[in-house]
Amino acid sequence: MTYSRSNPSPRFRDLLAQYRQMHRDGDARHGRSAAETFDGRSLPRQAPRIRAIVQKTGARAILDYGCGKGTQYLPATVTENGLPKWNSIQEYWGVDSIACYDPGYEPFSKLPEGKFHGVVCTDVLEHCPEEDLEWIVSELFAYSTKFVFANVACYPARKSLPNGENAHCSILPVERWNELFNSVAARFPGVLWEVWADVIRGERHVEVRQGNFPPAAQPAPAAGARPPVWRLV
Repeated sequence: MTYSRSNPSPRFRDLLAQYRQMHRDGDARHGRSAAETFDGRSLPRQAPRIRAIVQKTGARAILDYGCGKGTQYLPATVTENGLPKWNSIQEYWGVDSIACYDPGYEPFSKLPEGKFHGVVCTDVLEHCPEEDLEWIVSELFAYSTKFVFANVACYPARKSLPNGENAHCSILPVERWNELFNSVAARFPGVLWEVWADVIRGERHVEVRQGNFPPAAQPAPAAGARPPVWRLV
């Protein structure tokens, strides 16, 4: 069976209903209120990498696909080396607009219209059934004219769903993600893509980069330099 946006798998429909419930009611199993559940907190860790690809492509309009509640885009203080430098993630990226889409959260559940320079998708794809990943990743590319950025976890989640199942339903090896993105990207020439896969090796979490362009050269950090830190105002 081939699934699509208009005909998603029964598993996709079931998961979507559970995520809508968690957005509305919170995550009682882990003591999180509705406001704290899927609030977008996973994006700031990826913000410097997204900034690099924004700068590389000159992107000005971004779509966050699977944005959660979108609190990552509220006014914030973004500091570098302990000093405030930007007033929001949008200012940090230097883009004109950021659109939010998340089918599990009613305020952002309407499908976006038109195209965007870049599409970001953080901590989302591993929550989707494997049988639906082809059309979901294709949708990421279809919305983009310049780049697609994603990160995925390749291990079980700490969260569980209301029915008791683990929240990561597609725990795939790095090679499978690479194969999937390469296959879809072939239909969208000119769109750059980058995926960071979070894997466990021994007792360590390691991030493995995949993409269809060389990684940006990173200047040696100054002594005592610290990565940007994001805090809500």
